[in-house]
Amino acid sequence: MLYDLLIDPFTQGFMRRALAGCLALSIAAPPLGVFLTIRRMSLTADVLQHGILPGIALGAIAGGLSIWWMGAGGLIAGLLVALLAAAISRATDGREDAGFAGVYLLALAAGVALATHQRGIDLTHLLFGSVLAVDDPALVLMAGVASITLFGLALIWRGLVLESLDPLFLRARGQGRLGMLFHAGFMLLVVLCVVGGFAALGTLMSVGLMMLPAIAARHWSVRLSGQIAASVVVALASSTLGLLLSYHVNLPAGPAILLVAGGIWLASVAAGPEESLRARVAIGAQD
Repeated sequence: MLYDLLIDPFTQGFMRRALAGCLALSIAAPPLGVFLTIRRMSLTADVLQHGILPGIALGAIAGGLSIWWMGAGGLIAGLLVALLAAAISRATDGREDAGFAGVYLLALAAGVALATHQRGIDLTHLLFGSVLAVDDPALVLMAGVASITLFGLALIWRGLVLESLDPLFLRARGQGRLGMLFHAGFMLLVVLCVVGGFAALGTLMSVGLMMLPAIAARHWSVRLSGQIAASVVVALASSTLGLLLSYHVNLPAGPAILLVAGGIWLASVAAGPEESLRARVAIGAQD
């Protein structure tokens, strides 16, 4: 019984490819989500996941259903949206919510319109992902993106930590441009991870594997290193159990993985050792 539930699905090639790709992204994406949370940029990630949709649709129109054409289109569109979001934030003196909402809706509408106009594109799989879409080229893309992300994050780690926790420090030392470079490199890695996950998770779900484990990790540690470790563990568990749920219940891969991640987050809110309901009750009892 346990073999049929947990092992047998991964004896099939398409499930093994999906698992390998999702596990790779589960190691690379959650640390970025932790930094997005610290920097209060979660809304930016939400904008980016919709911003890549028009680029992916244009890539499909130009090169068919090639993962490389769609990935390149998504990367270009994501970078353009990131630049637009940053410009709106500066132009409105930090009141970016209305501008981000406009970018969010415009990108989603344009992407859906382009995708539905092109014959041969399954909009459901494009938006929500499918384990059947993870072929060998998609696996190479996901693993390559994860490798580049980990290398890039290691390269900018110290500067990113400093710029995230004390953004005024570099400016006070006359190194504001250096901080901008760290920020630009970080946003490039975020866009790469969003693009890398769309084959299995869909454009509407790829940010979820980045953000849900990150916000769950806040309830397990107050230290940055602890949050990153916890977020990776949550993402690895969510990917594995979510793919099993997708296989047995016939759900798209993206929603299945995020349902598991969301369940872990809710359990963390209720019973985690840090800033959880259980922790608050314990503090109240001590008082």
